[in-house]
Amino acid sequence: MLQRFKFVTAGESHGRGLVAIVEGVPAGVPLDAEAIRLELARRQQGHGRGGRMKIEQDAAEIISGVRLGEALGSPIALLIPNRDWENWQLAMSVEPQLGADDVELRRVRLPRPGHADLAGLLKYDRHDARDILERSSARETAARVATGAVAKRLLAEFGISVASHVVSLAGVEARRLEPDDYPDDINAAADASPVRCLDGEAEARIIAAIDEATAAGDTVGGIFEVVARGLPVGLGSHVSGDRRLDARLAGALVSIQAMKGVEIGLGFEASRLRGSQVHDEIEAAPESRRAGGFRRRTNRAGGLEGGMTNGEPLTLRVAMKPLSTLMRPLASVDLDTGEAAAAVRERSDVTAVPAAGVVGESMVAIVLADALREKFGGDSLAEMRRNFDGYLERLARRGD
Repeated sequence: MLQRFKFVTAGESHGRGLVAIVEGVPAGVPLDAEAIRLELARRQQGHGRGGRMKIEQDAAEIISGVRLGEALGSPIALLIPNRDWENWQLAMSVEPQLGADDVELRRVRLPRPGHADLAGLLKYDRHDARDILERSSARETAARVATGAVAKRLLAEFGISVASHVVSLAGVEARRLEPDDYPDDINAAADASPVRCLDGEAEARIIAAIDEATAAGDTVGGIFEVVARGLPVGLGSHVSGDRRLDARLAGALVSIQAMKGVEIGLGFEASRLRGSQVHDEIEAAPESRRAGGFRRRTNRAGGLEGGMTNGEPLTLRVAMKPLSTLMRPLASVDLDTGEAAAAVRERSDVTAVPAAGVVGESMVAIVLADALREKFGGDSLAEMRRNFDGYLERLARRGD
């Protein structure tokens, strides 16, 4: 049976909490709640975040699948309580609340442009946009980050790391880095910045631009980059579209709320250049064991060729649109009367691009963990490691 890493989340933004069920973690992988809490804390940081981040101090409770600090090989259940639930128990009650008025139930009749409110309401035949916005909210990404922490722990057992940093925010572009310019610990360097940017000069201009948008009651978007290092050649496959790793990564990243585009390596820039300026020349490199004894002189392909990893670092850039809740709302329509009205104002951020990078890391880690399980299988970590080591040994023997 093919071994896969997969997950599902449940929960609403102001409900009792969020839940993630994670399957495919081999027995023996070390796991603890503190490592997950640290990842969740990273998701809550960043200049331009709103009041919700002051209320929630996210932590995940592991309620199944782990015993004495190690995965059992069974499904892992994670629970992230919502602290704000105490203020929403009536509005988000599971049971009918007869006699409660629209204010008490916090009904939403003014859909926001750019949000799931109106399309979801029409699709699911609802009359209160709260039924849609509670689940479509990016609050759900806390469960993804908790799942990503589990995926990262599995990847770390094989020397694979996943990191992110902001490369553009509020129209301010950071200096583009060459592969050799990245710090050894990208996350440590990025997390030290209030906007998770590795360019100090750009950081100051980004903060000023966010403050300007805040004063105007507006929101801003940007671009973050995810970098995965230590990957072996051959994750993914060229044989079928749904097995191509580039397709799986792109799909996972644009599944994050408010993401609008993904670039791999040079991305769209490659379309404006000649082939001699785009493709990475190959040379022998016996010391590059994970790449099969070869290396690329450049990494314009971003670590992927033909839907497979090629042994170079994986680099992906993700574009996030400005958030759709504005303090100075755009025009909308009152669902009760059909008349023109301003959209509802829900509590929101001015920007969440720095935090979105952490969510992007999690989705990349989840896809890579799945590809690793697909390639090397194993019911236990020890068995999976034997398969992994055997593959690297076969690559090394190719030259004999």
